[in-house]
Amino acid sequence: MGTPPLEPKRFLRALFDAAVAAALPQTRVPAFLPAPPQGRTLVVGAGKAAATMARAVEDRWRGQLSGLVVTRYGHRVPTSQIEVVEASHPVPDEAGERAARRMLDMVHALSADDLVLALISGGGSALLPMPFDGLTLADKQAINSALLKSGASIHEMNCVRRHLSAVKGGRLAVACHPAKVVNLLISDVPGDNPVDIASGPTVGDPTTCADALAIIARYGIELPEKAAEILKSGAGETIKPDDSRLKRVETHLIATPALALQAAASVAKEHGITPHILGDDIEGEARDVAKVLGGIALSVSRNSEPFGAPCVLLSGGETTVTVRGSGRGGRNVEFLLSLALTLKGRPGLYALAGDTDGVDGLEEIAGAFVTPDTLERASERGIRPAEALANNDGHAFFEALGDGLVTGPTLTNVNDFRAILILDGAPPEGQTA
Repeated sequence: MGTPPLEPKRFLRALFDAAVAAALPQTRVPAFLPAPPQGRTLVVGAGKAAATMARAVEDRWRGQLSGLVVTRYGHRVPTSQIEVVEASHPVPDEAGERAARRMLDMVHALSADDLVLALISGGGSALLPMPFDGLTLADKQAINSALLKSGASIHEMNCVRRHLSAVKGGRLAVACHPAKVVNLLISDVPGDNPVDIASGPTVGDPTTCADALAIIARYGIELPEKAAEILKSGAGETIKPDDSRLKRVETHLIATPALALQAAASVAKEHGITPHILGDDIEGEARDVAKVLGGIALSVSRNSEPFGAPCVLLSGGETTVTVRGSGRGGRNVEFLLSLALTLKGRPGLYALAGDTDGVDGLEEIAGAFVTPDTLERASERGIRPAEALANNDGHAFFEALGDGLVTGPTLTNVNDFRAILILDGAPPEGQTA
């Protein structure tokens, strides 16, 4: 019958768990560790996975270590040699700023015999804030909040952040010169470009202040006067990829969204369900992406085109949400609300969408599930999904139905994971959603 041995929601959760497990630092870091240097080994890093990456280094490193990494509140793990600092995400705070300044101080006066291990993962942009000279943390917080609400893509947001930072856009790598720098990166960005992972503190940046100004104009974002001056004058120009001080920088992508999707696809095959990976770098407004993917799912269900059922459609990337309402939401629940409205209760269609770090938006909720009776159950409770979508209130909507996906911090981050399961109709008797 093409029905997975697990009931549909459990099957989809198994795919999500496999995607997360494939990107865990303890399984990915060891193979990329370099040989110990003649001199010191200093570890620096930032991101939601930074603490677990540091722990993985400590577990495998032979020799002395020291250093500092900064991660999101609640994402700390015990370490013995590398200090872990917690700070705020997605809006930066003073703890992150202090950590950034301490990190820059640590890497000064290194020699050519020394090694810097840079452990960088998603979330590092907010977790490692150090305003460009003349700006304040309050300025950076205001700009960051405006970018998050604007609908700008992660590439666009990070371009602006790099040019208003004293540590991003290759500046941390230059501060490490002449030491060797080995970047171990866990990608949470579409396309896996290192300069977009945590806004690229240890890699060269080909974008310019003019590019950042164009993004600000495109989304109508108001900048503090000093920030506008920094961009217009070119004073905030970042370190370019051909800078001679970056010659001893070596970069490894140790975990990516594609790796996570492949792991989920393997689990689907084990359960007799054909997986189709639609892409690992899908971008766009979450509600619009849902209409496109939902349309594909309906075509499969109704017409066996472009694939035959049973199958599961897998995708990753980072959508955007232009915030117009006052609800509790995130990219993944926004996507699912729009998807539910697109599918209109079609039998045999189930979906999961979640952030692989366990946090969708500002809440400790990874995402949610959609089932064929999502709209029916909402109607019975007097909940109007279209109104919830208009108010960007996805978390409240799925919480009310008991369909939220709560994982706790996963301690890694390879962006969003989406799976749409298409069966040959409703599941057999006894297999409820």
